[in-house]
Amino acid sequence: MLEGFCEYLRRQGKSENTVKAYCQGMKEYMRWHEETFGKRMKVLLRPNVLDYISYLRTVKGLSNRSVNAKLASLHSFNLYLISAGYKTEVVLTKEDYLKVQTAYASPSTVDRGEVERFRQEILENNGIRDYAIVTILAYAGLRISECLELRMGDISLAAREITVRHGKGDKMRVVYFGDKVVNAVREYLRNRPKTENPYLFPGRGDSHLTRSQVNRIFNAHSASITPHTLRHFFCSNALENGYSIGELANQAGHSNVHTTLLYTNPTKEKMKEKANLL
Repeated sequence: MLEGFCEYLRRQGKSENTVKAYCQGMKEYMRWHEETFGKRMKVLLRPNVLDYISYLRTVKGLSNRSVNAKLASLHSFNLYLISAGYKTEVVLTKEDYLKVQTAYASPSTVDRGEVERFRQEILENNGIRDYAIVTILAYAGLRISECLELRMGDISLAAREITVRHGKGDKMRVVYFGDKVVNAVREYLRNRPKTENPYLFPGRGDSHLTRSQVNRIFNAHSASITPHTLRHFFCSNALENGYSIGELANQAGHSNVHTTLLYTNPTKEKMKEKANLL
């Protein structure tokens, strides 16, 4: 049943990252069900789902946002069961999701100085490949999955363009970049290993460098900067330097402009400074 669910998600056009996350979410629910009731889950029942929500909140201590991420897996699984003829009724809807207060402060938590120090740390200790990855994340705003899935033909230094072929929701977009990315990638390409691997950042065999490998690199040099932190920095930095909301939404691949608008808000630190003036 779980394998069928994963295939269903792929047929729905979900990205591979979403497929992995949803399938993992269902594995966790099935494991909870078996540990709680002493038997494998045979059918998805609403009372069980409500118990699971309570378990996630009280026993696991998850935030409402994290609980909702788990519920997204169950909701999709419910739709799969209906489409496959295993079930007829909807046991979980979006109305069951927990209320989440929309953050007012900008998601960006690092400034240019911190990013530049981090880039230099990577350059001096890890070399030009990792420096190129960090620079693309910070100054082109790609998601880590988008960066690692780039193929050699997807980036043009002459045109200063990156073609993201499989963004969130499997959408394609063109991202424009400046000198920092040009210089970092050019130096990397001069030293890139000779290989038939088509990816810009090759891994083992015909695959690309993995997310876990990159995360280990970041963790070795910073307790606060992550690939996603650099994407937040890009968005805030772009608006501060003249990008319009529409331009940033296109560059970052935001499907909802409300996501982009969050970056127009002051940072948490600036809000705290203003609080001291009261």
